[in-house]
Amino acid sequence: RPRVLVSVVVALVALVALVLVFGGADASDSSTASIATKVKSGEFRVIVTTTGELRARKAVQIQGPPNMQAAQVYQTRISTLVPEGTVVKEGDLVAELDRSAVAGKFQEVSLALQKAEAQYTQAQLDSTLNLATAREEIRTLELALEEKRIARDQSKYEAPSIRRQADIEHEKAERAFAQAKENYVTKKQQAIAKMREVGSELERQRNQLNIIQSVMGGFTIKAPAPGMVIYDKEWNGRKKVVGSQVSAWDPTVATLPDLTQMESVTYVNEIDVRKIAV
Repeated sequence: RPRVLVSVVVALVALVALVLVFGGADASDSSTASIATKVKSGEFRVIVTTTGELRARKAVQIQGPPNMQAAQVYQTRISTLVPEGTVVKEGDLVAELDRSAVAGKFQEVSLALQKAEAQYTQAQLDSTLNLATAREEIRTLELALEEKRIARDQSKYEAPSIRRQADIEHEKAERAFAQAKENYVTKKQQAIAKMREVGSELERQRNQLNIIQSVMGGFTIKAPAPGMVIYDKEWNGRKKVVGSQVSAWDPTVATLPDLTQMESVTYVNEIDVRKIAV
């Protein structure tokens, strides 16, 4: 019947409303209870987590030749390198550097040394010849002066014009002889200066060749002390491995750390720095 049906519908609506009201209250009470806690006194710790590395405070550097710049070899590459973590003894082989750059410089300086030696020998021969010629000229002028002196002495009984001519010839021979002696002194000083110049160049090339030979010997890098090999880092933070560059200003290839004293190295983000305290 319509009246009974209306009563049933009203009763169902009322029941649903009651379920919704009391069910929502229970859910609200349960969520409120899940975030509630009791207040207590204690240390409040702010922890910032970062990543870093462990390294030794002290380490012995394993370096290439320190005089690469003097040999005009400013950069080379690592051709061989023992694995990181290898325990070595003093004098053990650690690395080999690429010799191609220094080999070219060695060839260049060797040719320059040969040229300097040839120039030194040529200067010696030239000086010997020039001074010998100058001495022979002095001797010839000395004999000519003696002849003019005899001619002047013999002309004392001749006419005045002949005596005057003899005096002039003697004076000219005397001046030529004096000039030759002065020229000989100048030529000797020139020879000394020339020999000093070529000798200096020869010595410079010899020293340069010795430096290059020393650098080439240093391209075989050995451990300066016993320890564990740890790779060195480049300016960008990458480790130096086979193929990495080694410059004259930073010849370090690896290190031998002192593992008795270690330190932790890390970097904190700028936004977290204010959270850090001693």
